[in-house]
Amino acid sequence: MGLFDDLSRFLENRLEEFLRNNPHLELEALLEQLRQQEEDTLRLIADLQLQEKRSQEEILSTAQEIQRWHIRVQKAQNAGRQDLAAAAQQREAALLREGNQRWGHMQGLKERINQSQELLRKIQVRRQEVQAKAAEAQTARAKAQTQQRLETNGWSNPTSSYSTGFDDLEEKFRRWETEDELEQMKRNLGK
Repeated sequence: MGLFDDLSRFLENRLEEFLRNNPHLELEALLEQLRQQEEDTLRLIADLQLQEKRSQEEILSTAQEIQRWHIRVQKAQNAGRQDLAAAAQQREAALLREGNQRWGHMQGLKERINQSQELLRKIQVRRQEVQAKAAEAQTARAKAQTQQRLETNGWSNPTSSYSTGFDDLEEKFRRWETEDELEQMKRNLGK
């Protein structure tokens, strides 16, 4: 395992070094991570909202059952059937406890939805900040590349101030070299 751990550490260090040397890639990786977190949070919110809706439906159904058993308690009491009234009251009390538990569960879901929405807002703000930094970095990189091209072109551009000062000298040497060659040819022909 030592060799594998060493190799893993080496690769991690190289990746970190590469990202430090290419900060725009690090920003892009961070942007992708934030996009993924945003998608995950949106899915979580949708799931929690679906659970909340189901919970509300269960609470409504339980409330209807409580109402039905409450009417039965009253009917049984009015009819003098205390045995049925007592059993109906127990059922109504059990449904009330169940309804309270469901209500508490729904409140917990609402709290988680609020927390998730707040997290989503923070992720979106962070993503906008990173996008702005990425745009700045891209602009800076483009300016640096443009400047580098201008500097590189300056060396090879014949109209640059450096080369125009020597164009006259180049021309003088060409004329002199041509005249010298002509003189040598004349001497060679004259022999």
